[in-house]
Amino acid sequence: MPRKPAHTPESLIEDAMHHFWHYGYAGSSMDDLVRSTGVSRHGIYKDAGSKRDLYLAGFQTYQDTVIDPSFAAVEAEGANLVDIEAYFEAQIALAEAIGLPGPGCHMANAMTETAPHDPDVRQAVSAHNQRLRRGFDNALKPQSSYIRDAERQAIAEWLVIAAQGYWSLSRIIDDGDILRAHVATLMNLLKAKLNG
Repeated sequence: MPRKPAHTPESLIEDAMHHFWHYGYAGSSMDDLVRSTGVSRHGIYKDAGSKRDLYLAGFQTYQDTVIDPSFAAVEAEGANLVDIEAYFEAQIALAEAIGLPGPGCHMANAMTETAPHDPDVRQAVSAHNQRLRRGFDNALKPQSSYIRDAERQAIAEWLVIAAQGYWSLSRIIDDGDILRAHVATLMNLLKAKLNG
């Protein structure tokens, strides 16, 4: 009777995603992936295809397991500034739990490492950033009735840029309260703008 594999394609993708998140694409050889996932080269090729295929597949897993839990509230009907602030706090707490300095944001890492020369990665990063922008815009609407739509959307884009900056900063600092102080400044500026 053939032995049941110790992994599934889904667990392989998730384990590899964590490895790429911490070490990047260029810093991850097939031997590294075999060691970190516990899956043989044959198993990786059979279940996921190439190293690049495995890397690309991990972006959806990252959305499902890291982004959804903290960002879904920002996207929900009735979201507001409290939900935006809670999203930032949830991601800071996650960074602290992983350990600071940490791996930052997997999508921000891809944006600087692989997206400039890989159109599929660029598309995945762009979709991620568009999701953040739409979510922030959604949460801004209840408190920005007196400003133009274009201005509100520009603020949402600014929040995306700020978020990517914070998660990049988390790669070189060892204290989550530094991030909290930056988020507090951001939120104070945002509230002042929205309150006229």
